[in-house]
Amino acid sequence: MEWVINGKMIEKLLHKTLFIYLVFSMVVMCIVAPLFYFISEKLYFNDADEALLESKIAFVKNTLPKLKISDIEVSNKINTNFKISLNTNNLLKDTIILETNYNKLSDENEPYHVLKSPISVENQKYIYSEKINLVESEDLIESIAILFFIMFILLLIGLFIITKFVSVKMWSPFYKTVDEIEKFEIDKNFNPNFEKTKIEEFNRLNESLSKLITKNTEIFKSQREFIENAAHELQTPLAIFQSQIDTLFQNQDITAEQSRILDNLNETVVRLNRLNKNLLLLSKIDKTNFNTFENISVNAIFEKQLTFFTEQAKAKNIQIFTNLSENSIVKTNTTLVEIIISNLFLNAIKHNIFLGTITVNIEKSKLVFINSGIDKPLDTTKLFDRFSKSNPSSTGNGLGLAIIKKIADINNWKINYSFSNHLHYFTVEF
Repeated sequence: MEWVINGKMIEKLLHKTLFIYLVFSMVVMCIVAPLFYFISEKLYFNDADEALLESKIAFVKNTLPKLKISDIEVSNKINTNFKISLNTNNLLKDTIILETNYNKLSDENEPYHVLKSPISVENQKYIYSEKINLVESEDLIESIAILFFIMFILLLIGLFIITKFVSVKMWSPFYKTVDEIEKFEIDKNFNPNFEKTKIEEFNRLNESLSKLITKNTEIFKSQREFIENAAHELQTPLAIFQSQIDTLFQNQDITAEQSRILDNLNETVVRLNRLNKNLLLLSKIDKTNFNTFENISVNAIFEKQLTFFTEQAKAKNIQIFTNLSENSIVKTNTTLVEIIISNLFLNAIKHNIFLGTITVNIEKSKLVFINSGIDKPLDTTKLFDRFSKSNPSSTGNGLGLAIIKKIADINNWKINYSFSNHLHYFTVEF
């Protein structure tokens, strides 16, 4: 399988390795094949030339001493492998040349190597000529080249099989490690089980990953416990702070300036209380305390909350439209569905515009919130991150969508965002 990341095709390591092997083999083939052909041809020609010279030496040793001028004509007629002619060109040394002669039997021109050597018959200068047919050499070289090509193809096939099957088996521990890492979630009570292998590098990789996961899991648990403890500890001082502000509000002697300061303090305390509650909620969800699952009607829970949020929307002159054509039943925890719907409502109202709209569609396996708002799409790369705000000027704490995403992950639901026709779409697929 291949993957596409940032518009680029990502290849498997084995495929990449096999491709490199094949390319390298083809390059070697393109270089070695012609080199092999020319070397073989050169060696054959050298053998042919040596055969001509040996034949000429045997002639000079055994036949030439007995040869007379009167015997030359008869000798030329009898012997087809050599000829004797006058040395009209004053040839002084042995010379081998390439000639092409027409062969009536094969009806084609055939190449020959011809040896011309100066000899003396009865003190008269003659030329000894002998030729050898090179057609057999070409056939031999072609046969060798074909054999070489077949061996190369077999080598490529063997290389492919080794890389495809043997390497896959050899790399199987690596893929098992990758599968374990892909299943790992730091907020779950599950640690990857890395198997021992016979390959040192894979064992080192597994040991390093185990240490890294253990260390980061401990850090995560410590951070989660710290947040939970801090949020619990903050509840009491925040409650006291809120109570003191309420007491000051009841004092009839406060001035207008003091009242303005108390309003600001009260608003800050409300935001701190909301942040504290959200942190506690996230901590509770992280610890998966919502372990009671039953068949829940999303429509019923939505209708219970609709009245409350309709009043909230009226304060900003926002209209709410609903389309509850199908009854959506999901198996989950009631509290989690309530949290998702309330957070989606709060998000749609908080980030809406004056005289804006909110449309809620509930289908069999889908919940869609559509709201007006800023006239541009939100940054989806950080939209569902904790403490991330789509609008920096917002008074929210950036945890609402993060809580929705966390609940969706727990239930294996999908939460998606899109922007179309100047409207923002938040979709939960059950």
